Amino acid sequence: MRVEIWSDIACPWCYVGKARFEKALAAFPHREQVEVVHRSFELDPGRAKDDIQPVISMLTRKYGMSEAQAEAGEDNLGTQAAAEGLPYRTRGRDHGSTFDMHRLLHFAREQGRQVELLDLLYRANFAEERSVFNDDERLVELAGAAGLDADAVRKVLADPEAYADEVRADEREAAQLGANGVPFFVLDRTYGVSGAQPAEVFTQALTQAWGERSPLRLIDGDAEACGPDGCAVPQN
Repeated sequence: MRVEIWSDIACPWCYVGKARFEKALAAFPHREQVEVVHRSFELDPGRAKDDIQPVISMLTRKYGMSEAQAEAGEDNLGTQAAAEGLPYRTRGRDHGSTFDMHRLLHFAREQGRQVELLDLLYRANFAEERSVFNDDERLVELAGAAGLDADAVRKVLADPEAYADEVRADEREAAQLGANGVPFFVLDRTYGVSGAQPAEVFTQALTQAWGERSPLRLIDGDAEACGPDGCAVPQN
């Protein structure tokens, strides 16, 4: 079985949803026969590389919420992340373009190190003080920690066209499949799971999709996700 996951490094629900999915996958009887592929989805496509803002400021300006509302939302996200055993800095994070990170993730997939790099990018963005935006050497450092050759990584970053087509192809495919937010999970092109669902929902989807082949059926519900209108945050 193949599970494709569309996500963005800037999406907190992708960070949480990945942990919930992996919890379900770890308990799935056929987990050794499940291939997981991570695909690109930018929440802010076209954003200039040097256009970086504090997350709280971005939320207030882009979505018209008050600073108190933005901070409360970050606090709630921190609580959700902690419940999955994930570190999460609720203050002092930046928001910016993730395009170069997605290009590197395609390169890392070719080298068999995609998951390692994705985990490091998530942790760096959501838990560490040093920003991952508009800092090529920071990305080189993280890629090196994921087992990639530093010079090869610099070469990819220096060429804005390297793996750009692969990123855009992923994003077009997400639109064709009906994804208007992330995380978005597609199981064997049979079931779609939208949002950071509880692990139990992923368990159900894995079980149902195993051995089945039919047109994509969306398992939606009311789980939190990130989309053009922002990232839904539970209020209690």
